[in-house]
Amino acid sequence: MGSLSWQIGVYIWVLLITCICIFMDSKVQNGNVFIDGERGIAETDTDFICATMDWWPPEKCDYGSCSWGYASLLNVDLNNTIFQNAIKAFSPLKIRLGGSLQDELVYETEDQTETCIPFSKNTSALFNFNPGCLPLSRWDELNTFFNETGAVIIFGLNALNGRKLQADSSTIGAWDSTNAESLIRYTVKKNYTIYAWELGNELSGSGVGAKVTASQYAIDTITLKNIVEEIYDGIEPKPLIISPGGFFDAKWFKDFINKTTEILDVVTHHIYNLGPGVDQHLVEKILNPSVLDNEIDTFKQLENILEASGSLASAWVGEAGGAYNSGHNLVTNAFVFSFWYLDQLGMSAVYNTKTYCRQSLIGGNYGLLNTTTFVPNPDYYSALLWHRLMGTAVLATDFNGSKKIRSYAHCAKQSDGITLLLINLDKTTTFNVNLSIKMSIEIQMVRGGSRTREEYHLTGKDGNLHSQTMVLNGKDLILNTEGEIPLLEPLYVSSLKPIVVAPYSIVFVHIPYLTLDACSNLVMEL
Repeated sequence: MGSLSWQIGVYIWVLLITCICIFMDSKVQNGNVFIDGERGIAETDTDFICATMDWWPPEKCDYGSCSWGYASLLNVDLNNTIFQNAIKAFSPLKIRLGGSLQDELVYETEDQTETCIPFSKNTSALFNFNPGCLPLSRWDELNTFFNETGAVIIFGLNALNGRKLQADSSTIGAWDSTNAESLIRYTVKKNYTIYAWELGNELSGSGVGAKVTASQYAIDTITLKNIVEEIYDGIEPKPLIISPGGFFDAKWFKDFINKTTEILDVVTHHIYNLGPGVDQHLVEKILNPSVLDNEIDTFKQLENILEASGSLASAWVGEAGGAYNSGHNLVTNAFVFSFWYLDQLGMSAVYNTKTYCRQSLIGGNYGLLNTTTFVPNPDYYSALLWHRLMGTAVLATDFNGSKKIRSYAHCAKQSDGITLLLINLDKTTTFNVNLSIKMSIEIQMVRGGSRTREEYHLTGKDGNLHSQTMVLNGKDLILNTEGEIPLLEPLYVSSLKPIVVAPYSIVFVHIPYLTLDACSNLVMEL
């Protein structure tokens, strides 16, 4: 009876929102989503969602704001219950350990005699910090934490060791792998599981602070491959080899990929396509379809380069925070950023991106979790819903109507049917959306008798784009007193009704009764 009451309450909420929109002179438009049910167009990893953890100390500040606090891998509270529960909820969550300071990080060794000194502020040093050290005791603590929370770890290695940095940010010399090899040997000795070793951070193309030529980077990546093969001899599965972890430069990436076709498992690139965090027009950019579409070219070019090269590697987004220099408070950590984030996930998947790592899990103004309290920001729930609902097979999807509606569809995850993602960037227009499925014979409108679908309507609290509280089907998503992640319960809607997408809202729609050739090779019954 309680469940029925809740469903009635949510339905009333949807009707109320619709009535309010009409009262406020909002518009209502009809639209169709066309989905190709015959075949998938791309495929992601099962654990497509990934988040990053960084090395920045509390003294890291941008534009007068110091937003990192104690979120560094060197000092974050690993005993925090909310932190642990947030990671466990994904079962598993990929976590990439790295960032700008990884190329200034040295690793303590077992026979080391000198003190392991932390990062210290120095405005004349690279990235404004002197090199810092990772104590083996902290590495032990981190691995215990990751093992207990079920995280899948990608570790970014220092790729500047042994090189001489020039005034123009170019570098001379090959990578000195000695310290990295020591850490890898220690890791294997302690039976710690590392999913992948990644070489360097943002050293590709023109680089950030420093740059390395594609030819030299290929040589260094081969060195890493040989080290991993030797140290992990007889151990399966071996960690993946990932590189270069930098911004996409077509010529540089093409040269690098052509020289590593047989040894590289994953090509990573970074995305901060909205500009600096200090930009006062970030919200306008996020809500502009043309700005969002600008990143399509990067995904398409990288996909084409990999295909043409014959490389065995797949593409990942290794780090993406949207707005660089730590993001923008109440924008990149608020509801409005889910428009950008989920659109990025959908768009990248269409172009065969296998994993997408969000900057950051915690830290800066773009964390999935609040830097101080560890309480999830809205994008955490967007990521979790994607992880639970969107399967690996990507379907060709097109919305016939306003460009303010972004649409993506995948075969459902660990269940029948498909999951559709609809993003409404329009401030005043409600869209009533119907589905059309392309089958082998014709395009058919989806109809059904008493069948139901599951809908997850996401909005900011009180309709505020800058809210840091995510609302699901009219209910605030709040942790309980035990710090547990709330249940993400759907609204059950008759298949006879259109999907109603309110202004400035996001909807995940799981349609279990749609059996498509692209998902199961079975004939869909309408």
